Parts: sequence; C-alpha cells; structure tokens
Amino acid sequence: MMRKYAVVSCFILLGLSFFITQAQASYPSFADLAEKLIPSVVNISTTHDSEENADFDNQLETNVNSIFNAPISNKISLGSGFIIDSSGYIITNAHVIDKAQSIMVTLSDNQSVEAKLIGKDTKTDIALIKIEIQKNLSPVKMGDSDAMRVGDWILAIGNPFGLGGSVTAGIISAKSRDIETGPYDNFIQTDASINQGSSGGPMFNLQGELIGVNTAIFSTNGGNMGIGFAIPSNLIKYVIQELKSHGKVDRGWIGIKMQALSAEMAQSLALKNQQGVIITEVLPNSTAGKAGLVAGDIILSFDKKPIESTRNLSRLVAETPIGKKIELEIWRDKKIQNIKLIIEKMPEDSSSEKQIETFQNDNALIPNGPHIEALGFSLEELTPDIAQKYHLSSSTIGLIITHVNPNSDAAQKGLKAGNLILAMDKKPVLDLNDIHNGIREAQHNQNRPVLLQVKDGEQIYLVALKLQNDKDEQNVSD
Repeated sequence: MMRKYAVVSCFILLGLSFFITQAQASYPSFADLAEKLIPSVVNISTTHDSEENADFDNQLETNVNSIFNAPISNKISLGSGFIIDSSGYIITNAHVIDKAQSIMVTLSDNQSVEAKLIGKDTKTDIALIKIEIQKNLSPVKMGDSDAMRVGDWILAIGNPFGLGGSVTAGIISAKSRDIETGPYDNFIQTDASINQGSSGGPMFNLQGELIGVNTAIFSTNGGNMGIGFAIPSNLIKYVIQELKSHGKVDRGWIGIKMQALSAEMAQSLALKNQQGVIITEVLPNSTAGKAGLVAGDIILSFDKKPIESTRNLSRLVAETPIGKKIELEIWRDKKIQNIKLIIEKMPEDSSSEKQIETFQNDNALIPNGPHIEALGFSLEELTPDIAQKYHLSSSTIGLIITHVNPNSDAAQKGLKAGNLILAMDKKPVLDLNDIHNGIREAQHNQNRPVLLQVKDGEQIYLVALKLQNDKDEQNVSD
C-alpha cells in the first residue's frame, strides 16, 4: 500500500514539475526589450522655492489619487521622461515641471544636462522640454494605444523614489478610465508597479512601442497598490505637435455643454438606441448656436465619426483644426438631420469675467407652489418679484421646484427644491400651463418619460423623468 502511495506521489510531483516548467516557459522575458528601451528614458529633477514645495507636500498627503512627483527635499523633486526625437525633445508630465525654476535631465549613461521648457498642457498633463547635447539619442517609437486590449502585457520604465532606470511589467487592467483630473481623461489602467517619481515615464507594448505616459496612481498611503494610470499615446500625439509648433495647445470648440444619453432620454425623444450624446446647453454667440443647434439635440456623429461618449466627442472637437468646416449628424424631431458648422478656437478660461447667477436656496422662503403629481414635485412660477428675491436675472425663465416627493423618480435622479425647470421636451416653460400641456402630450404618447432641462446653480443638465401614473390632467392640481 505504501509503495502504491509512493508511486502516486511520484506522478504528482512529476506532473507539478512539468506544469511549472511549462508555465515558466510561457512567461515572456523582458530582458531584450528593456535593454533596447532604457536609453530612451530619462530622469528629471526640478528645483522649486521652499514655499512651493511645502504646498506640494501638503497636496500629496491629502490626495488619495496620488501623483508621482514626490519631493525628495525642500528644493528638489524627481520625475521621469522619455526622448521623442533625436534633436533632444523630451516628454514628461506637466505636473513634474510645474513652477520649476530649473529642469535637469539625466540620461541613461548618467550624463546630466539642463533642459528648456518648450510648452505644457495642463488639461492633459503633458509637457515638452528640450535638451541641447552632442550625443546620439534614442527616441521612442510611437504606438497605437487604441489597439491595446485589456489583459495585454505592458512594460513601464521610470525613476521611482529617485531609483533611475527601474523596469516594471504588468498588464492593462482597464481602458478609458475617468479619474476626474481633467476634461480629456481617458486613462489606461495597469497593475504594473509604478510609484512616486515614475510620473512622466513611458509605458510600452511588447513591440517596444510607446502606448502611454505614466501619470497617476490610486493610493491611500503614497505607495503602489496595483492601480496606476497612463495617458494613452493616441491622446498625446496632437498635444506634442501643438507644443512643438506653438508652445501651447490651441483646441477646437463648438460651444456646447453635453451629457451622456440615458435609455429614458432616448425613449422620450423617440430614438431607438442610446447612440450619441445629448446637448444640455448651447452657449451664447457660439458656432453651435449660429449653426442652429439647441438643447435636446442628440449628436450621433461628428465629421462622419460615430459618437460613443462625451469624452469621445470632446476629443474629436478639440483635435479638429480651427477654421475647418465639419458636419454633425443629429437626432431632432424624430429624424436624422445634418448640421454644418465651423470649428472655432476654444476660448481661454476667464472665470473672473464669468457672470455667476446664484440662487439663494432658502427653502423656508420659497412659496409653496402647486404639487404636480405626475412629476413628483411642486412648482412655483418665476415672477419678476421672485426672481429679484432670489438674485436671478430678469431674463431668467422657468419654474422653481419648491418640494420633491422623496419616493419619486425625481428624487432618485437628484432633483431638489430650488432647482429651476427651464424646458420640457425641448420647449421652454414659462408657466404651469406649459407643464400641464407637456404632461398631457407625454401621457397620450404611451406615457413616455418627459425630458426636463434643469438648472442647479450654474449647472444646466437634462433629466428624463418617468410619469408617476397614467392619470389625466385632472390630477394635476393647481
């Protein structure tokens, strides 16, 4: 019996040995790739004054989505970068060189040289610097980040904690991550071990092509927790070109605000699928307004490219040459229409010139308006006296929500007392009759959801509300 067990054990051990050998043989070796790519990667150190670094230390301690550029002393911070052409252009993160008094680049052979800032783009966190050196440089080869798939192997090289030339490997954990750091968030997520100081370093595919720029980590303790984020290479190509040419990025603009299209919104507008994005507001004097776009229009395609998300459209608009005439395919009045417009230059941020309209949301002072049972909330007409009392401009139109039923669809979708209802089903609402007519029309149309344009402080957005019942207009009390 013992011999029988011994034979079985022997077979098990042989099987395990074979499995381990086969598994090891299937793992890739990154040695040749690392040897080839390390000369393209540089270490970056910057000097700041003490006050700026103190502020940065506090930011790192309180920011859960930690950025890599951790100060090593009161005056020096470290990051990473990579060479993009033989003339000395280098890419890093904008936050790596932010407010730097001087920028030093250390090559893979430990030779150091001072770099000049060519330009930076805070919206994508990309900076372009340049060194002058009599030396053959090894630029990276640009890859196609869109071709990468979740589960693909990647290689990251950087300068974590000042330890230059560190190579780590991992897989792509996810794509198109939005971590709310900027308007063009579209990060590649990876489990590769990247830490503070790796910011601005390259991410490569197994062909040695650049597919991302390591930019952020998710961390509760400042160290690696297996969740890192990289800017896709396809996003930075346009930025690099603009920084080289102008030292800054001029982006296209059409002058709309938009949001994702929900199934209920699509139903309320008689669209059979959820393709596209919905316009929530058309800004005054914009090219979109001049072309006739209005809130509630659904953009299906931009310059013959299908629209999948708000980020997708934002990027397409931003990267379109200023002055180019393009065609939008939109859904309006239950049919597809084509609108032509000219791409304009995105205006500079000018918050100081922005007129902010505030609504003092003191519910105790809001008149108790009639309850609209089908919508689940109460409304009060916006008279000149009420507008003046709540610091709204005389040109503001709409109705004020005075109370929301906590069990209603409106409450679940975030509507609250103090919100303004500007329009229903793309028609302005000036009084309660407009609300009554809109509800009646929706009830007669198979009780479909109604599409409301809502203003909450400065924000204007759209929400599709399910009607609470199939009752007639007689149940809308005055």
